[in-house]
Amino acid sequence: MNGGQEVLTAAPPQPLEWKFSQVFGERTAGEEVQEVDIISAIEFDKSGNHLATGDRGGRVVLFERTDTKDHGGSRRDMERMDYPITRHPEFRYKTEFQSHEPEFDYLKSLEIEEKINKIRWCQTANGALFLLSTNDKTIKFWKVQEKKVKKISEMNLDPLKGVANGSVASSSNASNPKIYLANGGCLDKSYSSPSNDCFIPPGSIPSLRLPTVVTSNEISLMARCRRVYAHAHDYHINSISNNSDGETFISADDLRINLWNLEISNQSFNIVDVKPANMEDLTEVITSAEFHPTHCNLLAYSSSKGSIRLIDLRQSALCDSHAKLFEEQEAPGSRSFFTEIIASISDIKFAKDGRYILSRDYMTLKLWDINMDSGPVATFQVHEYLRPKLCDLYENDSIFDKFECCLSGDGLRVATGSYSNLFRVFGCAPGSTEATTLEASKNPMRRQVQTPARPSRSLSSITRVVRRGVDTPGVDANGNSFDFTTKLLHLAWHPTENSIACAAANSLYMYYA
Repeated sequence: MNGGQEVLTAAPPQPLEWKFSQVFGERTAGEEVQEVDIISAIEFDKSGNHLATGDRGGRVVLFERTDTKDHGGSRRDMERMDYPITRHPEFRYKTEFQSHEPEFDYLKSLEIEEKINKIRWCQTANGALFLLSTNDKTIKFWKVQEKKVKKISEMNLDPLKGVANGSVASSSNASNPKIYLANGGCLDKSYSSPSNDCFIPPGSIPSLRLPTVVTSNEISLMARCRRVYAHAHDYHINSISNNSDGETFISADDLRINLWNLEISNQSFNIVDVKPANMEDLTEVITSAEFHPTHCNLLAYSSSKGSIRLIDLRQSALCDSHAKLFEEQEAPGSRSFFTEIIASISDIKFAKDGRYILSRDYMTLKLWDINMDSGPVATFQVHEYLRPKLCDLYENDSIFDKFECCLSGDGLRVATGSYSNLFRVFGCAPGSTEATTLEASKNPMRRQVQTPARPSRSLSSITRVVRRGVDTPGVDANGNSFDFTTKLLHLAWHPTENSIACAAANSLYMYYA
């Protein structure tokens, strides 16, 4: 009691119960997956009303939300009509287009595959959708817009009579008694009436009436490539990220980060360059980069050594020096052959408010406070039971798999993928013990096992929480043998609701809580 008032500490949110929502491109039992159909990128737009996926065949597929349109009104209208507004997001296929084609670099004798590495949504304008997509070398800016279909009509040829170059689509004036002349005039006479002014051979028409183009009520979605940003990267592009100013974006490869203006495709500025004078001195590479969600001058990038650098574009044109460095000190005596490999960060994401950065390395998720660079505020063990099998994972190259991560819109939870088409959801609110294992299938809780989350010892005066999964080597959370061939690399969290979209090979699964 304090001054007659009771002070209550907020309890951590209850663990979510996840349910299956939808699946697109579900495989039938025994169906072989084509390499080109495997999904390689997933991204929600800021409103959460559209979802884009990219695949290894260079295609981009768009989905649009339908549950908000069912009753044709806003939230206020639905409240007035007493409709329930607790429904989960539902999506439908909208359109698809071929974003990239396979290319060949003749100067370097190098094949450039069409696989989509990243997709990022841009600001909408005039009802049109805009997005960036990239493969290893080339970034493209796409505009997707609804257009009314135009059709040709008003032709006076009889479609029943064959013509030399094929049939004619329509005949709207076959019975018209007027004779249309070449100069645009017409005679109000029957086709069969004799005339000295205009001789018409029997069985023919007096003149061909020019077809007219009319707009129908049918609507078609058109995807048009507005700009191509090419020839700026010597190495494979691993990240693109929009700036909050709505005008610029960055693209990152292994050694450089470039800054682009959306309107200018033939020029970019190199803002980070970690390439040493002698390539033999190279010790780390850039693995991921992202702009701050609200401060247009800040961006973060991660490295293969497990560090994250925050840079400020106001400091200098070439940001060789960082404003802040986030890295975790190595525990004494813990170093092994695999230490540096599994420390490599495969993905970073800013929280919606920009206060926290989530990073994913091979074994863990780490949550960093940008105001505290002494270490992560929380570490989540994704698949600790794989640690004894690191040698096998190295032999089959699985140890180099790049898993993505995501945060919920409210910042209370984080998620990432694993093997056997599993993904994990952790609660990151203070005091939360949520650690859920889900399978990308129609029964996501099939492999669910409640595992106690054990807080680790405090490493310093600031308590850092470590949540662990099941520590049984060689098996997954349900005691099944682990399948390294089925891995869930790509997933995205809806920006405003507890809904997750994830890719299992060529299938897109969606879940809600």
